[in-house]
Amino acid sequence: MRKYVIMGIQGSGKGTQAKLLADDLNLEHISVGDLFRWNVQHRTKLGAQVKRIIAAGHLVDDDLVESVVRRRLDDHDWNFGFIVDGFPRNARQAEFFLESYDIDGVIDLHLPDEEVARRVLARRLCSQCGLDYNLIAHRPAVADTCDVCGGRLIARADDNPEALAVRLQAYHEQTRPLIEIFQRKEFVATIDATLSVAEVQAAVRQRFALPPLSAPQA
Repeated sequence: MRKYVIMGIQGSGKGTQAKLLADDLNLEHISVGDLFRWNVQHRTKLGAQVKRIIAAGHLVDDDLVESVVRRRLDDHDWNFGFIVDGFPRNARQAEFFLESYDIDGVIDLHLPDEEVARRVLARRLCSQCGLDYNLIAHRPAVADTCDVCGGRLIARADDNPEALAVRLQAYHEQTRPLIEIFQRKEFVATIDATLSVAEVQAAVRQRFALPPLSAPQA
């Protein structure tokens, strides 16, 4: 069984890299962002709460994040292991996580702030099917239109310069220090996230002595 935490600011490719690992190694990808987006799209009570928070450019409260992750991990549907994306977010959560789960290591995707802004502000989301686009690397065939369902492409509510500045400050002040906590107890592999998707994935696998990806990505 393999259990990992993947860390990095928004735009660093956490979701992409986690999905490649999860699909290839039969791991459960537990993404805090995906859990919240599902609740927003299905108009749950939690979703309404999250929507108000991100529309204001704030991070979701740490206690709320922790409760959602705890419930998800309690499902115990991760027979071959998991990769957690977006958690922990503070020192208390990091200590709890380390005490509760015997993780194999932490993947730390490093991306300079200027590259974060370039990537994040180019992201788009289909308003109908939820498919992700990026105007830098994944442009739709027709501008502002989803290739799959024809829905209108929109920017996420929190993908704007003001909200991004808040997230960057919170990440550097609250999340980056967690790396020091993990380094005292776990193996942390810091990876250059400016590389291509395939290069980042290969670097992760090399650092953790994992088999090569069966179908390399561009």
